[in-house]
Amino acid sequence: MKPGLKYAVAALALAAACVVGWNYSISAVAIPENRALFVAGFLAAVALGVTALVKGAGWIGGILSVPAILVGALLPFTMAISPQEQGSDVIRVGDIIPSFTAPDDNGQVFRSDSLNGHIVLIKFFRAHW
Repeated sequence: MKPGLKYAVAALALAAACVVGWNYSISAVAIPENRALFVAGFLAAVALGVTALVKGAGWIGGILSVPAILVGALLPFTMAISPQEQGSDVIRVGDIIPSFTAPDDNGQVFRSDSLNGHIVLIKFFRAHW
């Protein structure tokens, strides 16, 4: 077994675990305020992937390392280039939403006023935040 292959397997496993954990947080609408643990996990996957390549992981290890490096770098990169700031006019849970229109999945115009009298959850999602 090539010396770096173990690092490659660990890198891909860590990257996959971080992706699963992140997606679970997203689906539960419970992304933590402090994302340091996720960032550390993703960056550790990058470090393990690079270590695998440096130690000589062979072509199988390379196949495992490269996706781990790419996936591991994606979340920290997106967080670095696009921080989200919260304004003073934030809509909080229980607030009445302002009137707006937007295209829906079918290209039809959606009007927020059509939700009057109904309890709804509107989730706006942009990548890491």
